[in-house]
Amino acid sequence: MDTEERMEMEEKRNWRFELYETFHDFVWILSIVTVLFVFAIRLVGVDGSSMYPTLYDHDYLLLASNVVDSNYKNGDIVVLSKSIPEVPQLDQTPIVKRVIATEGQTIDIDFSTGRVSVDGEVLTEPYIYEPTYRNYEYGMTYPATVPEGCVFVMGDNRNNSTDSRYAPIGMVDTRYIMGTVLFRIFPGSNTDAYGATTGGRDFSRIGIVS
Repeated sequence: MDTEERMEMEEKRNWRFELYETFHDFVWILSIVTVLFVFAIRLVGVDGSSMYPTLYDHDYLLLASNVVDSNYKNGDIVVLSKSIPEVPQLDQTPIVKRVIATEGQTIDIDFSTGRVSVDGEVLTEPYIYEPTYRNYEYGMTYPATVPEGCVFVMGDNRNNSTDSRYAPIGMVDTRYIMGTVLFRIFPGSNTDAYGATTGGRDFSRIGIVS
């Protein structure tokens, strides 16, 4: 075998090795991304205007999965999926709400003044669209204490939100929570409190959600 043939064989071996290395790296990266999105983070789209003005319809959110973060606190924005046959449009679909009270806390709502209290202290809620005047025909009875392993959630658009005030949803078992919202990665079109489009996407809204 002459030198030229040996060089040609060496080039073929190098090419095959590089192809193997590239495939190997691709498989590892794909595996890591898959594990990350299954166990650590999730992507969810907002459907509706119940979290206006904090979130708009079709905002896309990055969640810390319940696998890595299940210590829910007052003020956290969470995504839950719960069977609600009484509300077909919500049945088993991701619902984005804010945690207002956690297990052991007592929540009270004065619907005449719109004030929400937790453990006797009126909440300061700069994130809401307007005070909480809306109750439901099949609503909760207040004051109400949150059971162990549950949270009480409401939308920031208080008078246009189906949430824990509605008895079929009620106190939410934390096992239904998919994760905690961390980041808005893509904004929906600007809307009003009723979900009507008022403008294009405002990309300055990309960022941490609180």
